[in-house]
Amino acid sequence: MKKKIGIDARLLFQTGVGTYLQNLLHFLPEYISPKNSYYIYCLPKDKDAISSFSPLFIPRPSPFLWHTIDEQIGFLSALQKDNLDLMHFTYFGHPILYPRPFISTIHDLTPLLFKTGRASTNKIAYLIKKISFNAVFHNQLFKSRAIITPTMVVKEQLVQLFGQEWEKKIYHINEGLSYKFLGEKNASEDNKKNYYLYVGNMYPHKNVKSLTEAFHKSGSSNKLIIAGPDDYFTKLLKNSLSGNEKEKIVFETGGTLPKLQSLYKGAQALVHPSLSEGFGLPIIEAAHYDLPIIASDIPVFRELLGTSYYSFDPYAVTSIISAIHQFEKDAIKKKPVLRQKYSFEHMAEQTHKLYEKFA
Repeated sequence: MKKKIGIDARLLFQTGVGTYLQNLLHFLPEYISPKNSYYIYCLPKDKDAISSFSPLFIPRPSPFLWHTIDEQIGFLSALQKDNLDLMHFTYFGHPILYPRPFISTIHDLTPLLFKTGRASTNKIAYLIKKISFNAVFHNQLFKSRAIITPTMVVKEQLVQLFGQEWEKKIYHINEGLSYKFLGEKNASEDNKKNYYLYVGNMYPHKNVKSLTEAFHKSGSSNKLIIAGPDDYFTKLLKNSLSGNEKEKIVFETGGTLPKLQSLYKGAQALVHPSLSEGFGLPIIEAAHYDLPIIASDIPVFRELLGTSYYSFDPYAVTSIISAIHQFEKDAIKKKPVLRQKYSFEHMAEQTHKLYEKFA
């Protein structure tokens, strides 16, 4: 019998989740069957991009932004019209009144534990959004036929917070290196330049302010390049820097993929001070380039790398400084060794198996 499967791709070109979605849609056509229909719900501007992944994908323009009333009303109506056998919600957020079977990807629990967005600049607005988010999150968790997490750490956190009885419906499916990096060669040591690299957002839980403070106090002769979006939190971070700090900290915002690849190839090391992550795509990308990693001693990074990186306590600036000093002191730098194979292709294959199982 022909099945109708939906995938929420409204965040196709957002950071983080966008990489997950692009790789899911890139590799999924290897496994899907023409006997089924695949409805891909996307922002109207992304309709042509969806079609480029596979002629089997049916774009469904959906101008309903996440975490909004439109999502709860308009997106709900759009989904109900298609009468799906299974829907895949790929992010925090779904129409809570959606009555049909669905599965969810829970990338991390950071929004439950930290202030992560601009709402944190207004305490009342943040509190209202936090309460709303928690209600939607709990609904999504309890109604999902299956929950996908990118690491064992996130699975264990879910079980710890919500109870052992949920373990049987949580599927730990690793992510990996984006197809856009596959085939990219590492640069020779002769091409290395005098800078450390941070890649990602500047949200509070990313802890980049502590990194800039530690880097300045470390006295390192290297520069620090911060590569990420040109958004509110980036501007806030820039404005917080002193004159002396600005001399050795460089912001690369809105860069292209070739620019990012070039930054990885030329860096001395990746520095990642986050307080919480669900996976850590920059970690995987840095490992692809054999780039030494100086990063937080948090469970998810230990799951990815074991002890093959320079770790520090992200809550202590002095610990970050010590890790930088140790890296610069070592004649032979510690290189990252991933504890297992991380593959988006495998992720797409395993996700398709869940479609087959629950549709």
